[in-house]
Amino acid sequence: MPAAPIIIAIDGPAASGKGVIARALAAHFGFAHLDTGLLYRAVGWELRDTPQPSPTQAEQAARRVRESGTAALAERESLLRSEDISLRASQIAQLPEVRAQLRALQREFAQHPPDNAPGAVIEGRDIATVICPDAPVKLYVRASLEARARRRLLDAQRAAEADGSAPAPTLAAIRADLQTRDTRDTTRAAAPLRRADSALLLDNSKLSIQESIDRSIEMCEAQMRAARVSHPSTAEKPAHQRGKQQT
Repeated sequence: MPAAPIIIAIDGPAASGKGVIARALAAHFGFAHLDTGLLYRAVGWELRDTPQPSPTQAEQAARRVRESGTAALAERESLLRSEDISLRASQIAQLPEVRAQLRALQREFAQHPPDNAPGAVIEGRDIATVICPDAPVKLYVRASLEARARRRLLDAQRAAEADGSAPAPTLAAIRADLQTRDTRDTTRAAAPLRRADSALLLDNSKLSIQESIDRSIEMCEAQMRAARVSHPSTAEKPAHQRGKQQT
């Protein structure tokens, strides 16, 4: 019997850096990667012409996303990353009907990673608590509100300079938006954001990108050893041979 896939479950608030960390972990271990936020953004995209969707309309849109599968996300990822779609996704994600539709899709990805990958790195808000509570490796990534707001501002400024779009929002506006999202994520009735009891905490408020990645690799490898699961990419691999991410 083939070994069961190794699941790395990552949760955390918006702009905490969990996306960069998840992609780096997937590359390091040779695992498949799923940003579950893209699923909710895809639902928002399906409803982009419906100003006030009803729960039934949102559920139907989520069903279409589920039926399309995760492979379809890459084809329109750039469209799904827009701020308008992000805001719509944050609102839609509160609906239990939507979360129920997407739950099975996320679990299928974890249990059967694409391209026969030996494991999956899945990031979101409820991965370690609801989607994959039995994952052997769990991380909760957080950063202070101020650190997250400044990161978002820098990203917005870079985007504005690159494509000549509208000026980036102010730091105060970004901070207020993150506070709103944090409240929405942590207080919703359906699968609120919280740290799983067995999840290791990574606070990267004062860490660089590379420091965050290096720390997360160490933490994941420690959990794999504790759970007695391993993968060739982690077995006695000298530190100097690990690929470094550019900061």
